[in-house]
Amino acid sequence: MRIAIVGCGYVANFYLKTLPLYPELQLLGVMDRDDQRAERFAEHFSTRRFHSLDDVLDDPQVELVVNLTNPGSHFAISKACLEAGKHVYSEKPLALSFSEAKQLVDLAERKGLLISSAPSRLLAETAQTMWKALRENAVGDAYLTYAEMDDGLVHRMAYEKWINELGTPWPYQNEFETGCTLEHAGYVVSLLTAFFGPAQTVTAFSSVRIPDKTPDVSTAVNAPDFSVACLKFASGMVARLTCSIVAPADHSIRIFGSDGILCTDDIWKPRAPVYLKRSMRIRRRTVALPWKSNCPLVGPPSSLARAQMRRLDGKKVDYCLGIVEMAAAIRESRPCRLSAQYCLHNNEIVLAIHNALETGSSYDVTTSFDPPEPMPWAKS
Repeated sequence: MRIAIVGCGYVANFYLKTLPLYPELQLLGVMDRDDQRAERFAEHFSTRRFHSLDDVLDDPQVELVVNLTNPGSHFAISKACLEAGKHVYSEKPLALSFSEAKQLVDLAERKGLLISSAPSRLLAETAQTMWKALRENAVGDAYLTYAEMDDGLVHRMAYEKWINELGTPWPYQNEFETGCTLEHAGYVVSLLTAFFGPAQTVTAFSSVRIPDKTPDVSTAVNAPDFSVACLKFASGMVARLTCSIVAPADHSIRIFGSDGILCTDDIWKPRAPVYLKRSMRIRRRTVALPWKSNCPLVGPPSSLARAQMRRLDGKKVDYCLGIVEMAAAIRESRPCRLSAQYCLHNNEIVLAIHNALETGSSYDVTTSFDPPEPMPWAKS
C-alpha cells in the first residue's frame, strides 16, 4: 500500500518510528503547511516532500493518506482526500462535529473507499487480552465498568519542554482548545464498544474547572477540562468514564462481573499487564498476554518483526497498527477492524460527552456498527 502523510507535527514522528517494520507500507512522501517543518521531517526520514496538498492528491501513486493534521483540520483534509479517490486514515477524532464525521463516512461509502481513525489500541496486546478474557467469561457475567482517563494537572507541567527529536513542540495551545475529552476519551470508548457492542445512551456532564490555566497560553476556546459519562450498551453493560486534565493521573479500567474483576492499571499502554481478581479475595493473578505465545509463531513476516520489536522495546507504542490493519483489509477485501461505522460511533459518543457541558444531558446514540473481529493471534 503506497501512502502519504499530511501533517508533520509532534505526533507524526511517532508514526515514523515503527513504519519501517511494515514493508507492505511504502511511504511516498510527506506534506505540511509549514514548509520548514515539512522539509526537516522529509530530510530526517529520507523521504519525498510534497509541496502542497494538491501535489499529494494529484499523485496517482498515492493510495492512502494518513491525516496527522490538527483536529480542526481533520474534516477538510480527509474530505479532500476522499474526493480525490484516496483511502484515509486519520488521527482522532474523525471530525469535531458529528455532522462532519458522518459526511466523511457517507462520502467514503459512496466512493467505495475506506476511512478509519485512531486510536488503534484495540489492536494491541492489552485490549486484545481483556477482550479474550471477556469472551471466555473469565469474570462470569460482566455488568459494570469503571474507566478513568485522567492526566494530572497538565497546565502545571513543563509542557513547553515536550519536544520531539526533530525539535517539534507538543501543540499545547491546540490541545487545550480541543479539550481532553475529544483528545483522550476515545482510548476507552473504542475499547468498550468493541468489547460490548454499540452504545444506546450517553448521560454526561462536562465542565471547565480551571478557566485560566496559564497566562502564557491564550486559547480561543475554553474547552472542558473535566467530563464524566455513563454509557448504556445494547448488550446490557453500563460503563462510567471520567476524563480530565485536572485530577491525578489515572488510566485504569475495571470490568466487574459475577465471578470477579478484570482490570489493568493503564489502558493507554498497549502492553500493560491485565489482572483477574476473584471476588472477595485479596490475591490476584495476571492474565497471560496472548501475543507472547502465539504471535511470534503465526502470520506474515511483518507480524514476526512486530513481535520481535516488542520483545526488544516493551515501552514502544506502535502508532502504525491502524494503518497496517486498514491496508490489510483493502488488500484482502475484508472488513476493516477499525471500520468507518465503528469510528463514527465512537466519535458520536465522545462528542456527546464533550458537548454535555454543565447542564448535563442524556443523549440517544444514532449510529451502530458490525462487531469487529479479534486479532488472529488472540482468538485461540
